[in-house]
Amino acid sequence: MTIEPLNIPTPDLIKPRRALLSVFDKQCLIPFAQELQSFDIELVSSGGTASHLREAGLEVTDVAEVTKSPSILGGRVKTLHPAIHGGILARPGVESDLDDLTTHGIAPFELVIVNLYPFEDVVKHPDVNDSLAVENIDIGGPAMIRAAAKNFAFVTVVPSPNDYQMILEVLQKSNGHLPLTLRRQLALAAFKKTATYDHAIATYLDADTDDPLPKEIHLHVPRTDVLRYGENPHQNAALYGNQQDFYTKLHGKDLSYNNLIDLDAAIELISEFSDADPTVAILKHTNPCGVSSAESLLTAWHQAFETDTQSPFGGITVMNQACTLALANAIDNIFMELIIAPSFESDALEFLKLKKNRRLIQFKLDTLTQYKIRNVLGGLLYQTTDTAADDDPMTVVTARHPTKSELKDLSFAWRVAKHVKSNAIVYAKNQQTLGIGAGQMSRVDASEIAVSKGKKSGLNFDGCVVASDAFFPFPDGLIAAADSGAVAAIQPGGSIRDTEVISAADERAIAMVFTRKRHFRH
Repeated sequence: MTIEPLNIPTPDLIKPRRALLSVFDKQCLIPFAQELQSFDIELVSSGGTASHLREAGLEVTDVAEVTKSPSILGGRVKTLHPAIHGGILARPGVESDLDDLTTHGIAPFELVIVNLYPFEDVVKHPDVNDSLAVENIDIGGPAMIRAAAKNFAFVTVVPSPNDYQMILEVLQKSNGHLPLTLRRQLALAAFKKTATYDHAIATYLDADTDDPLPKEIHLHVPRTDVLRYGENPHQNAALYGNQQDFYTKLHGKDLSYNNLIDLDAAIELISEFSDADPTVAILKHTNPCGVSSAESLLTAWHQAFETDTQSPFGGITVMNQACTLALANAIDNIFMELIIAPSFESDALEFLKLKKNRRLIQFKLDTLTQYKIRNVLGGLLYQTTDTAADDDPMTVVTARHPTKSELKDLSFAWRVAKHVKSNAIVYAKNQQTLGIGAGQMSRVDASEIAVSKGKKSGLNFDGCVVASDAFFPFPDGLIAAADSGAVAAIQPGGSIRDTEVISAADERAIAMVFTRKRHFRH
């Protein structure tokens, strides 16, 4: 059974005569309300909002005067009353509605200004508990917003302080009227607002300390930008989310789809080195071309670039400390699509801005997302973010133990390997990558590519270490690494042929550690 609509004319312009105001976020409320009164709009309000308006000298009718009922239950029930919701939902073109208003002495509202308790902000606090969370679940606010949005044919809902200026400009241009197009637009925004709010509450209540994954996924993510195209020019694409919490573009053209994918990979990689020595990574198509930690960012840049001098053109540079002018000058010798840093020294920023095609990104360290989502046919894959590779334990499984410097290099290479597409092989020495092999079907092939790249740059692999993102399934991968000059290796272990691999390492006096944790990256 469906409810049939009434054939009611919908006016294009509505002149607000009475406004209901009930807000938690009071920014810009006073000047907005003052302007509303200049259009002869009566203000009706309750609780803290009414007190706030009166303190500014505004004339306000209290909700309790309208409902003839006091606020009860410590303020939990104020606006949930027919005198309020009847005034919001009444349809001027329906005779029975008008009769009800007359019978019960209810005056209509043409403007409803409401925003909600800050539930989402409250539950982000690490010390939040159910009592605090529940008290910040707004009931009356969503009810008024939804009622006004439902009746957008006759009522304008204003669900955010960001809408105030727009409302005033339209009132000024339209001689105190608000058009249907605006009312409908704000109704859409209002329903999105309440849907997002309810989603946040459901997500909080659905949280289970014994189950890190939600039982259902409800995505309510605002569109923040329409991109020129997707991965390829014939694909449409848009950006959704809250990127402002993670990074800021300081200069350059808008970020493309591929820029955003690379940016994500770069920030994830450098986050492994948030507390390390000055570190620079150069990436191309989400894979690191070279990474180095050194006594300065400038030295780290040169060493990272040495790993692969051919691939970085048009790539991405990311660092874990403020970008200096010396580093900016070095980077300037090659075209980089993105330069990413936690901050830029003023002279470095001024210099780098001289090239308009270069994007400069400032990011926040230690702000990685908790989950990763990927679409597959018929659904989504949802997983917790891969933990920091530096936290993985190392167990020596060979007769020879790695030296202190080898252990340091093994940890370095392991952190890099985590961010290389599988199969991944990383050679490193003195906190510098010598060769990186990415995305090969065979681990031996990945090793050969890594060595080939390093050799092209004239790098010496003697005495280096090697990292493999997953176990060596056969001894051949380790033997290839040893033949290339590796003296120590780090890998997860777990192959049925681990004993053979360990024996091959012992025969060549290679020190090898197992992490018992792999870092596949598909």
